[in-house]
Amino acid sequence: MLRIALLVLLVVHGLIHLLGFAKAFGFAALPQLRQPIRPPMGLVWLAAALALLVAAALLAFDVRAWWIAATIGVVISQIAIASAWRDAKAGSLANVILLVPVALSFLDARSTSLRSRYADEAAAALAAPHADAPAVTEADLATLPPAVATYLRRVGVVGRPPTRELVMRFRGQLRSAPDAPWMDVTGTQVSTFGDEPTRRFFVEGAMKGVPFQAFHRFVGPDATMEVRAAALVTMAFARGPEMNQSETVTILNDMCMLAPSTLLDRHVRFESMQDARTVRVSLERRGITVSAVLDFDAEGDLVRFTSDDRYLSADGKAFARHRWVTPLHDYGDLGGLRLARHGEALWERPEGPLEYARFEILELRQRAPFVTMSFTFAMASGRPAGLARSFT
Repeated sequence: MLRIALLVLLVVHGLIHLLGFAKAFGFAALPQLRQPIRPPMGLVWLAAALALLVAAALLAFDVRAWWIAATIGVVISQIAIASAWRDAKAGSLANVILLVPVALSFLDARSTSLRSRYADEAAAALAAPHADAPAVTEADLATLPPAVATYLRRVGVVGRPPTRELVMRFRGQLRSAPDAPWMDVTGTQVSTFGDEPTRRFFVEGAMKGVPFQAFHRFVGPDATMEVRAAALVTMAFARGPEMNQSETVTILNDMCMLAPSTLLDRHVRFESMQDARTVRVSLERRGITVSAVLDFDAEGDLVRFTSDDRYLSADGKAFARHRWVTPLHDYGDLGGLRLARHGEALWERPEGPLEYARFEILELRQRAPFVTMSFTFAMASGRPAGLARSFT
């Protein structure tokens, strides 16, 4: 909603500046503009209009550099307004309003912003070489519990190399309490798999009109989570053993949901249970072992992931261990595999359940080859795939 309002303001403000150009060159009488505008200043009005309209077009196509054009437009606009102050001074208010999102976008473009850090790390992770592995065969599934083997067949991993890297773009909703309003969010994730899986997860949205961003990072021995408001104020920061264990659970969840071929890794173990459609899975990473229960439906699709090894933290300081559940549904084609496109995340707490997240996967690519690096970098940076060529 805020993005649409900003887009409308840029377009309307830009079109209004065309009036000064029209008056200067006699294209229209415009009696409401009582002060004369000479042709040279008319060109200034035109330049302001073009800069603001270009900024609107860039914003509409989600080009992060829109704020540069907007800054130029605001500066030229104010020069034009000053030349006809009595008639156009109200336009200064629009420029002041525009300076707020421009300033936020400038802060977001810094190398130390969460978005920049995420994009730089994601690009480096995707550029790192990885060893090719042979395609998965039926023989690889022979020792798995039947429910897991069936799931991997339905996903379509047989005949394909196991996933080594993954890029995902998604949208969804978040909330902090059962009675709290849902907040719309968008985000991207880059993960790598092998002896030591890594995960980089970036999400952004707005809380009561204030934009926020969160960056979850698990590389090497330490997992961190940082949330900033307005690209500047840190609202939460978490690290430590609880975060390391929690993010290990999240990696296991990703392996089951987004990259099922990685369940053939030597660090993964399975335990059959009494119900043939229920299997316990465990993952060991850097001395931390976590487990979860996988529930499959009658057709063999994974429909529920449940773990008691994850911690809930609202501020990154206090941690409480609760059962964590992610229901999955709506299977379809994602990057050539048959995967769940929708999922939720909830905590089963003593005071009652809290469903706090809903996600829809928009795009997913696995084993991104170097020839498609521009596309995967665009996804990792949160930019539409169609604009990927701008970043090669």
